[in-house]
Amino acid sequence: MNRPEILAPAGSFESLTAAVNCGADAVYLGGKALNARRNAGNFDEEELARAVEYCHLHGTKVLQTINIVMFDDELPELLRAAETAARLGIDGAIVQDFGVLSVLKSAVPELPLLASTQMAVHNLAGAREAERLGCRRVVLARELTADEIGHIVSNISAETEVFVHGALCMSVSGQCYLSSMLGGRSGNRGLCAQPCRLPFSVGNADHALSLKDLSLIERVRELAGLGVRSLKIEGRMKRPEYVAAAVTALRTALDGEAPDLETLRSVFSRSGFTTGYFDGRRTASMFGIRQKEDVTAASGVLGRLAQQAAQVYPRIEVEGAFSACRDEPVSLSLRDCGGNCVFAQADPPQEARTKPTDEERVRQSLSKTGGTPYRFATLDIDLEAGLMLPVSQINSLRRDAFEQLSRLRSQPHPHCFSGIVPALLPRPARNNPPLLRARCTLSQLSDGMSGCCDELILPLNEIPRALEQGIPAKKIIAEIPRILFEGEDEAAQLLSSLPGLGISRAWAGNLGGAALAREAGLAVCGGWSLNLTNSHALREAREEIGLCDAELSFELALPKAKSVGDPLPAGLVAYGSLPLMAFRNCPVRARIGCDACGQNGRLTDRKGVSFPVFCRDHRVSELYNTVPLWLADRLGEYAGFSFLTLWFTGESAERCAAVARAYAGKADPAPPAQYTRGLYYRNVL
Repeated sequence: MNRPEILAPAGSFESLTAAVNCGADAVYLGGKALNARRNAGNFDEEELARAVEYCHLHGTKVLQTINIVMFDDELPELLRAAETAARLGIDGAIVQDFGVLSVLKSAVPELPLLASTQMAVHNLAGAREAERLGCRRVVLARELTADEIGHIVSNISAETEVFVHGALCMSVSGQCYLSSMLGGRSGNRGLCAQPCRLPFSVGNADHALSLKDLSLIERVRELAGLGVRSLKIEGRMKRPEYVAAAVTALRTALDGEAPDLETLRSVFSRSGFTTGYFDGRRTASMFGIRQKEDVTAASGVLGRLAQQAAQVYPRIEVEGAFSACRDEPVSLSLRDCGGNCVFAQADPPQEARTKPTDEERVRQSLSKTGGTPYRFATLDIDLEAGLMLPVSQINSLRRDAFEQLSRLRSQPHPHCFSGIVPALLPRPARNNPPLLRARCTLSQLSDGMSGCCDELILPLNEIPRALEQGIPAKKIIAEIPRILFEGEDEAAQLLSSLPGLGISRAWAGNLGGAALAREAGLAVCGGWSLNLTNSHALREAREEIGLCDAELSFELALPKAKSVGDPLPAGLVAYGSLPLMAFRNCPVRARIGCDACGQNGRLTDRKGVSFPVFCRDHRVSELYNTVPLWLADRLGEYAGFSFLTLWFTGESAERCAAVARAYAGKADPAPPAQYTRGLYYRNVL
């Protein structure tokens, strides 16, 4: 049976040693910046070098997280991180940003790249696209069921990685903007403030955005049977004892034994664990918070776990050959599983005066490898009869040989660092007024609004009806749902019919959607949820993903958005209650049901502010900001962008028309009583 690797979090050197000593096959860690857990201890260059040396000595791989979206002025920092990773021989980099992906492919071509869960790969089309872009491994979304994981794994060549234990984000990863909108701390920039753990009420639930921790540790052999290559433990912000408990439990489960789940619950849980997503049971039972008993339970296990974390796990199997013959130096040769070979010698043996040294004594002395990462797989002993070898001599020979082997294993194996960065074509100087796009449904569309907008983004399944109503095909952009856990084949079929209807473009806010549109022969308009924040990301999107234009991330401040350079036409979302989260387990449905919601639910925070929740098909729902983004009175500042998008959600047709008139300069552009400028005039951290 496939035995997946155990991939453990290392937010500090103490957590790293706990992971390695308890048997992790690989660890993931971050530098001081450009990673999605910037509040963890993390590693500077000197600490990173020490971490790689320690891990490689002990037979553990090191994956570096460079998994945030990058701004253009951070390119030098990225190249420094890339050069360091290459010099130290990092075993792989986990990336979210298409620009980071592009730069690393060019600058460190030998470095294996992994598509982060922040890339929101949640279906087969997305996994195939990540593989096509050069990712050797895809970290799948945590919301997938066992069947969905198996379907993806069996249809791609790239390795797959699945989270099996730790905290669950309420939103699909990479699609949460709650922290940045409420407090300027972006999850896509590694600084999420976790506002979802605060009270949000619906029905009788007062923490409606807080999920229990995931634990699939009892199901890992099932995941192994599906062909999953890597089992990932969440927790770079957690203490070393947590890492020790999780790695030990996971290793025990993979060995076919019963894991110690009680210790695992004691060290950290939120009202217990859940397997809801994996089993397709997306109910209220998945929700939970950290309670007093969860906190106090840890005190009884931390000491034992600390001792456990200090004991070195003997991972490295070696083949040994010992020789002791008359008038020849005593010798010991070692060969490890990586092909490293060493040879140690000592003085020739003496004739035995009384009791000669036997093979059992030699074997016993050489096998004392405790406190090291080594254990003998085979040990051949060639011992001539009648000789005496002091135990001290055998022990010294053993220490010498293993010290040589450790020095060899600790040597870095650097990757080639070219430092080459993909060439960027200059952005043509423009001062044109942008075109106006409206994203809406047919029920929101009126003649008044249609007459104000140059282009219309309409739901994929409404396109035939839109054409019947006389909307020109050249004006329509088909909207592919940005989250497609289900209905991928249905969407592909609908997309394939569009060219025959005269539709040439589709909006895609996810890698999977972009791939489906391109395969259907449609030009791809990239959505804001692709999180495009830098020039290299736009270049990769144009040349490799095949976008014909793109909405930049609404987490970009306006000066940064204006400075993004590439000839790919780019625009911004200029109006709308901005999406804050994307749910597969809708908190409103889980608490009061779809009938009571009527596709128009609300969540209320601890200050009494009410946030709308919408869904279109009962498959995925979205949390929206409570007030709309409004820029109609400042449009002069947005000259030079190719287009602006009006992102309508729950507005009436009359309201949509009024907003469109204001943005088209046909009505008073003054903002409504309550509105926001979004993040365009403040810098997210």
